[in-house]
Amino acid sequence: MLRRLAAIILAATFGAPAGAASFADLWYNPAESGWGVQVVQSNTFLFLTFFIYGADGKPTWYTAQATLDATGNYNGALYATTGTYYASAWNPAQLTVTTVGTASFQPSDAYHATLVYALTGGPPVTKTIERQTLTPFVLGGTYSGSTSGSVTGCTNPADNKSTVWSRFNLTIAQVGDQSATLTFSFVDNTYNGIVCTLSGPLTHFGSLYRIGGAQYSCTAQGITPGMTSANLERFHATQQGVEGVWTAGAGGCTQTIHFIAVAG
Repeated sequence: MLRRLAAIILAATFGAPAGAASFADLWYNPAESGWGVQVVQSNTFLFLTFFIYGADGKPTWYTAQATLDATGNYNGALYATTGTYYASAWNPAQLTVTTVGTASFQPSDAYHATLVYALTGGPPVTKTIERQTLTPFVLGGTYSGSTSGSVTGCTNPADNKSTVWSRFNLTIAQVGDQSATLTFSFVDNTYNGIVCTLSGPLTHFGSLYRIGGAQYSCTAQGITPGMTSANLERFHATQQGVEGVWTAGAGGCTQTIHFIAVAG
């Protein structure tokens, strides 16, 4: 029973807690360092700023405004703008905004995407891009938070849960961009006393981290279920703390967990 309980608490819906998944970040192609696209997101709307080069090799200014479609891609118009010389006082009358083509941002997962854009009368461009990493984020510390989610596909249908919620205290030990260990100590009335640990090497993509093939174990009243593999995705710092999602299998079930915690 305790093994089953420890498995069930590791559950939540995959993806962002509300609205569309966030792709706000700096994106580039590692094999073509020197150009890229910055993405700013407002729910299901993306504003893209291109830093690329024209036929003369000089910097060229384009932006795009793209909206989420039913396939999970973002599509919209590509714009060229001109304005006042930067060293002069801004003159609104000199601003021009011209629609010059189309752009599409097509995510393949949380970390990679395909960028497709075409200027009217010009060749289409298709680029494979990923989030560009700048500096490490400090995630280590102590936090408190909650989880929510579901458990599906259990061998025993009685173990399936459409809604799971719990509260926890969290300690994160981080070694730069190399590895992290997350220790969840559950404190709500239902799961009080269960401690779960997730650990593994970090992979850094822009504002996000992931741990593929992480190991986790849960203990309760001296019982330790076996070490199990899990994937931690979309692990990142927030203004108040940390947030992430992991998926794992235990007790014959498939669980995912979305957690969010604040520093304290």
